[in-house]
This record gives sequence, C-alpha cells and structure tokens, in this order.
Amino acid sequence: MPQTHEVQNTSRAAVAAVFGANGAIGSAIADRLDDSGRFQTVFRFSRRTDPAVDITSEASVAAAADLATGTDKALRLVVDATGFLHGPDAMPEKSWRDLDPERMARAFAVNAIGPALILKHFLPLLPHAGRSVFATLSAKVGSIADNRLGGWYSYRASKAALNQIVRTAAVELGRRRPDAICVALHPGTVDSPLSAPFAKDGLTVRPPAGAAERLLDVIDGLTPADSGGFYDHSGEPLPW
Repeated sequence: MPQTHEVQNTSRAAVAAVFGANGAIGSAIADRLDDSGRFQTVFRFSRRTDPAVDITSEASVAAAADLATGTDKALRLVVDATGFLHGPDAMPEKSWRDLDPERMARAFAVNAIGPALILKHFLPLLPHAGRSVFATLSAKVGSIADNRLGGWYSYRASKAALNQIVRTAAVELGRRRPDAICVALHPGTVDSPLSAPFAKDGLTVRPPAGAAERLLDVIDGLTPADSGGFYDHSGEPLPW
C-alpha cells in the first residue's frame, strides 16, 4: 500500500504540477502524488504529454501555466524533475578538451534556463497565504564547494547556475509570499536512462519509486525557513 504524503495545509482543494512527468523520477513523483489523494489534480507536463510542454520554450511553459490556472483550486506544489546530462552524441566532459559550445548551450537551456522559465510563470500562481512549495531537482555535482573530482563541466556549471536561480527566486518569493518555499533538491542516483551509463558497483542506486518517496518526505518536512536551500534526498543541507 503506497505511503500517503502530505504537503502541509493542502487538501483535495489543491492542485499540483510536475514537470518532466514522463521521465523515470518525474513519473514516479506524479504517481505518488496521485496515490496520496491529497490533490484534486496533478498536472503532468513533459514533451510527451498532451499538451506537450517544452521547458526551453517560454510560450510552451506559459501555456502550461494557463492550464494550471484553469481551475479554482490553489496550486500548492510544483516539482521540476527535468534535466539533461548526456545524449547519443553528447557525454559529460572528462577534460576541457571536450568542451563544445553547442553541448554547453543545451545543458544550460535544459538545466538552468528551463527551470527559470518555470519559476517565472509558476511562482506567481502560488497562493499569497498558506504553505506552498516549488522544488526543482538539482544535483550534488552542482555544488562548487563539493567539487573535488572535476570533469562534467557543462552539467556541473548548469546545475550550479540552477542553484543560484533558486536562491535568488527564494529571496523574492519570501517578500511576496512569506509562507511559500522554493528549494533545490538532490535526488541521489536513480535507476534511470540518465544515470545508467554512470552507475558503479558499490554506488547506491534507488528505483524511481523509492527516490520519489524520499524526495516527497523531504518536501513534507520543509518550512518557510528552509526556502532558498539546497538539500539531499535525506533532507540534509548541501554546500553551495
């Protein structure tokens, strides 16, 4: 029987939105939210949903926001589970010799600019009063202080940019909606196509459902004082 996750001060009078809802972890998060019964509607957005949503297109993100406002229920939770690490012809860089402007632009478009567009169009939809949460999936390798191995230039830099975007948005959100929370979360290594080429023996790899459950537990425990933070899947703060 699935565990019931509660985003505090929500009820069936609330709605949630999940971006990247066709990916391994995004789909698992949306499923858990549906199973919890806490939300009247869980909007699922991705390039494969209907309507399709491309987070690198502002018009597409704005259309998703219009859809989310087509209800009289309060938007209490937004989870951004999008991300780009590698593609068929674009693996993470091992050296500065591998740096390519087009690959870097793609990483920043998906990992930083896309989430910024979601913030732009969805933070204003959060209620002025009562607890609400915006959470985006970052990565521990986006921590500048924790970078001891090097490599992965584009992914590290774009996730570091995302962390700064979250921190900056949280400052403004705190002025406009003091009960709202805006955070970056590190999901750990999840069994998915994104991480498959890099899963190593001895590394803890969680199934998407388990990772989703842990992240929702972290979200449930957040307070407005935590807004603007960067947390791992156990709720521990990570260094910027």
